[in-house]
Amino acid sequence: MPGQVIGIELPLGYPGSFARTPDCIIMNRLVHAESGAVAFGAPVVLNSDNTYSAFGAENTAAEFAGIAVREVKMATSYLNQNEVVYLAGQPCDVLERGNIVVVCKKGTPTAGGKVYIRIAKNETYPGSQIGDFEAEADPKTGDSGSDKTIELSGVCWTTGRIDANGCAELTIKNRV
Repeated sequence: MPGQVIGIELPLGYPGSFARTPDCIIMNRLVHAESGAVAFGAPVVLNSDNTYSAFGAENTAAEFAGIAVREVKMATSYLNQNEVVYLAGQPCDVLERGNIVVVCKKGTPTAGGKVYIRIAKNETYPGSQIGDFEAEADPKTGDSGSDKTIELSGVCWTTGRIDANGCAELTIKNRV
């Protein structure tokens, strides 16, 4: 008799965990000395000095270089052992092409759907953080301001499935 899970759907994994390994391309570079911490499953940019930096409000879709991969690593905070990040000056593994698990903070992913990165906080959405992956656009409101999210080209949601932890799988189709 085959084993079954009744009434429970298994989680997809942890942010930064790569999936479907045959097509993964992962590069290792140092985190720039002036960069903020780079969390597992967070977007990064490639700098001209061959280092990575955390994706910030001033970055564009064209500067997207990949997503930080989860590694076996020591926690950087004694009080919070679950939040492990790459700090400035440390080597950082980044998925440049392939499939990876990330947290989808807003919207419902659809298979092949568009992927957005938040570049500005939204006062009406209190949980929004710069660098979050989202499944829906957050355009400007009124005549002033600018879009609060940017669409990534060559990146899509893989299956459209999102687990109870808000994790979803996305695919980076092209290497930047």
